[in-house]
Amino acid sequence: MQMFDGGFVHHGLLKSAIWLLNQESETLKRLWVENGRQYKMVFAGHSLGSGVAALLTVIVVNHGDLLGGIPRSLIRCYAVAPARCMSLNLAVKYADVIYSVVLQDDFLPRTPTPLEDIFKSLFCLPCLLFLVCLRDTFIPESRKLRDTRRLYAPGRMYHIVERKFCRCGRYPPEVRTAIPVDGRFEHIVLSCNATSDHGIIWIEREAEKALERLRESSSETITTAPKIQKLERLQTIEKEHKDALERAVSLNIPHAVITAEEEPSRDKDVEPSQNESEDASESKSKSSSGRTNWNEVVQKLLKKNESGERLLKRDTDTPT
Repeated sequence: MQMFDGGFVHHGLLKSAIWLLNQESETLKRLWVENGRQYKMVFAGHSLGSGVAALLTVIVVNHGDLLGGIPRSLIRCYAVAPARCMSLNLAVKYADVIYSVVLQDDFLPRTPTPLEDIFKSLFCLPCLLFLVCLRDTFIPESRKLRDTRRLYAPGRMYHIVERKFCRCGRYPPEVRTAIPVDGRFEHIVLSCNATSDHGIIWIEREAEKALERLRESSSETITTAPKIQKLERLQTIEKEHKDALERAVSLNIPHAVITAEEEPSRDKDVEPSQNESEDASESKSKSSSGRTNWNEVVQKLLKKNESGERLLKRDTDTPT
C-alpha cells in the first residue's frame, strides 16, 4: 500500500497498472489520435484485473496529455467484481469515470483483508470470511471512515440483486446504483453464493438478463413522456457525484475534496529557467526510444520522507 494522488492505493496493483501503461500507452495514443480524437477510451477488468484497470484509469485521467490530450469526459472504467484498491476519498473522487459492477453477495468488494491473505487461504476461504465478518461486527463505522489506509471498491457502484432475503430461488435481476460514502459494502454476507457470485460467468449472465429486461421495458409502446428526461437524468448523475463528494467532506474523510477535478495551479509569470527545468524533467520521463516512461511520470507525484516512505509532494511541502 502506498500514498498516491491524495489517498492510498494498493501498491502491487499500481505497479501492474504502470507496467501495462509502459507496454501499451503508445498504442492507445496512436489509435485514439488516428480515429479523430472523439472516441471514448474504456478500460475494463475482472477481480484483480479490475483493480489494475481502476488505478490505470486514475493515472490516465491525471496524465491525459501523455495519451494525446484525451479529456476526462472521454475516459471510462468498468470494474467487474472489483478488488479493494483505493482509499475512500479516491473512490468517491473518481466515481464519474469508474463504474464498479457487483453481483449480489460477492465477497471480494466487501472484505478489507489483504489480497495475498485471501488467495493464500483459498482452500479455507469460508473460515476466513467468517472471522473477518466477526471482527468487523465490533468495529464502529466512524473508526473505519477515519482509517486513511483502509481500501474500498472504486467509483460508482452498480449492485445486481437477484435473490431476496429469506426467499428461495432466483428472481429477475434488479440493478441498483449509487455512490455510497458511509456503508460502502462494509459487511461480508455469509452466503453460500459469496464465492460463486464472484465468477464472471454468473455476472455476465445476470447482467445480460437485466439488460434484456431494460430493453423490453423500453420497447413497449409509450404514449406519455418519461417522468425523468434524459438530460435531467444526466444532471441527476452529476449531482449525485457532487453530493457524494460533499458527504465525504462532511464526514471528515481524510484527504477528501469537494471538486472531482483538481487542475494544478501554475503561475503565468514563470521564469524561463523554471520552464527549462520542467522541459528537461519531461524529456527525462521518456526513454531512448521516445516512449513515455510511466514509472517516472508517477514518481513525479511522490517524494520520500526521512523514513523512506513515499508521500505526495504537496503533502511534504506543507509547513508543519
